[in-house]
Amino acid sequence: MASSAPALVTDPRSIFAEEVRRDLALSPRQIQSKYLYDALGSSLFETICRLPWYKITRAERELLERRAREIVAALPGRIAFVELGGGNGEKLGILLEEFVRRGRRARRANVHLIDISEAALEQSEQRLSRWEHVSVVGHRATYEEGLREAARRRPEGERWLVLFLGSNIGNFDPPAAQDFLRQIRAALQPGDFLLLGADLVKPAEELALAYDDPLGVTAAFNLNLLVRMNAELGADFDLEGWEHRAIWNAEASRVEMRLVSRRPQTVRIPGADIEVRFRTGEWIWTESSYKFEALGACRMGEASGFRTLTQWIEPEARFALTLFEVTEPER
Repeated sequence: MASSAPALVTDPRSIFAEEVRRDLALSPRQIQSKYLYDALGSSLFETICRLPWYKITRAERELLERRAREIVAALPGRIAFVELGGGNGEKLGILLEEFVRRGRRARRANVHLIDISEAALEQSEQRLSRWEHVSVVGHRATYEEGLREAARRRPEGERWLVLFLGSNIGNFDPPAAQDFLRQIRAALQPGDFLLLGADLVKPAEELALAYDDPLGVTAAFNLNLLVRMNAELGADFDLEGWEHRAIWNAEASRVEMRLVSRRPQTVRIPGADIEVRFRTGEWIWTESSYKFEALGACRMGEASGFRTLTQWIEPEARFALTLFEVTEPER
């Protein structure tokens, strides 16, 4: 069965406006990547995940399918699955299928889905609610708010498996990624687990195709951010005046997605009470996708208070799943 917790994000449009006003005043100008995922953006991203050049989703799904038995075997009987930003719920569904198949006290299995995208939550809840004895709760909230809310509902003696997949950890810069893993660790107890998906460093040519595909789907996904600001904040972005660009920054080990101004222009955003002038070639930084070394992913978790239990790597697509556990109380 499924239920939705009350939305914890208060007045999301006001928060959007405030953050757009703040971040477009930075140098370089930027907008947080979470705002790429409105209903249309989420649908476009689901399409990106099916493109032949974007291998992350398929590689991670194949790893989960091959390793589901090992992952579930490591879990205690009374377990809750807590997924952060899980998209359509397909990957969590692979583990739930194995969990139920093994008869692992499925009646005691709770699922918490945490996402700021209402559309993604609806998709996930619908997909995962087909198991009669699995209780699904959606939290429309930031990851931090959602973890706190799920923790308040946590029964005594229940263990958690937190899933942070899709290499979403790569959307944080390194200090923020470390801080976020520490926040996850702070929400957990000894006997809990974290399953982390991380995309690994690969040739620049492969990354260029993954983030600037020949069909232009990724470009539409990026440009939709301007469409969203027009719709929600009354902005007057002219899409013809902008182009999508993906840059591989080898020194920082990240792909940078940008929206580049094709001409001098002034954009008015009444909802954020700002007017912004752009020069030709000036850009808005919309997303970073950091790429990792396999050992680096382990060290990142260990520096946040986890112990590495095991790691699996898909060698062709260069993707890693790492299972961490909590062995000691938080200090």
